[in-house]
Amino acid sequence: MSGFRHVAMFGWVEGTTTLQQQEIADRLRELPGVIPEIQAYSVGVNAGVNPGNYDFVVVADFADREAYLAYRDHPAHRAVVDQYIDPLVARRAAIQYDLE
Repeated sequence: MSGFRHVAMFGWVEGTTTLQQQEIADRLRELPGVIPEIQAYSVGVNAGVNPGNYDFVVVADFADREAYLAYRDHPAHRAVVDQYIDPLVARRAAIQYDLE
């Protein structure tokens, strides 16, 4: 498989509820229907198996770097980030890499 992958992990601020996490997941899951550059998309809440992990993850696959950039800058994606994610983020880590 070739392509380009984006992985983002989030740690939420203290007091973030399960309902808030579900709202974020629901909004993110709408994006593949709006942003045609997304080839595969997965979001999930940490299973709590290991202490110290991040709370939430997004894994997205694209044909190439340009398709990822279209997603990154797409108004629908930006709206979810600005309205739902940014207000609750305590820490974030992300990586993008080529799939080979």
